Amino acid sequence: MSINISVLGSINLDTTYHITHIPLPGETLQVNKKTYAGGGKGANQAVAAQRSGATVHFIGAVGNDTAGKFMLETMGKENIDLANVEVKENEQTGAATILLDKNGQNSILVYAGANSLISHKQIVKAENVIAKSQYIIAQFETPIKATLEAFKIAKKHNVITILNPAPAAKISDELLELTDIITPNETESAFITGIKVKDQNAMHETDMYFKKKGVKVTLITLGSRGVHCSIGSISQLVPAHKVHVVDTTGAGDTFVGAMASILKPDFSNIFEAIDYGQKASSITIEVMGAQPSIPTREKVEQVYGKED
Repeated sequence: MSINISVLGSINLDTTYHITHIPLPGETLQVNKKTYAGGGKGANQAVAAQRSGATVHFIGAVGNDTAGKFMLETMGKENIDLANVEVKENEQTGAATILLDKNGQNSILVYAGANSLISHKQIVKAENVIAKSQYIIAQFETPIKATLEAFKIAKKHNVITILNPAPAAKISDELLELTDIITPNETESAFITGIKVKDQNAMHETDMYFKKKGVKVTLITLGSRGVHCSIGSISQLVPAHKVHVVDTTGAGDTFVGAMASILKPDFSNIFEAIDYGQKASSITIEVMGAQPSIPTREKVEQVYGKED
């Protein structure tokens, strides 16, 4: 039986400019190629979870424009439930402009558009969907007030909350108290806590910071080094899988969605779920684009073998 996941998040149309290197201030570069793909941290995580076997319900917004129609069609083909995605009149769909260098590293500009208009009323309307989920995932490309309301509803129905605090933003104690699993990268973690993740002592301090705020599980993604997991009295690094980097866009989102798709609500398989998420993410990194690169569970098993 598949896991039910609600995702509250952003829907963007990504435009990627393929260049030799990230330009310096005042520098003009020739673009080698320009490509388009579905994106947005929320949409990416939803696609990752759905392709790994979860049943996904999306809460979000698009503009009444060509990009919005394209994204609704794209996500609909993934069999994601879009009943709680609103079309906002007189607003543009969210967009991301990605500068991608020859080494697969990127710089990203994000225009929120309709993503910024998700309201309290829209979250309340989605209560029934949230209530029947095992997890709700949220990020920071949509209003934090909406996330807070969604997490309050989730707690009322004993739904596990997963917060991916990206892009980095200060988080209120109220929201952290409602967060069961937090998944920052090391830069986002340092921004939130004020603790630079530079050694084991700093990692321990970070774990304690989030525990004292009420977070049950801290997962800090460390790129090629892997994922640091803190749960209960256990603090452990789950190593990453070596890959040939083509495009890192969507890698962190793939990890979050894929990991949640197989995670048991009692967290008993947390390390297996983290490893699976990293396997899915490693495949994403080797393919161009955000959503087009996100693998299915069958693809992950084909590359890495089936889990026992």
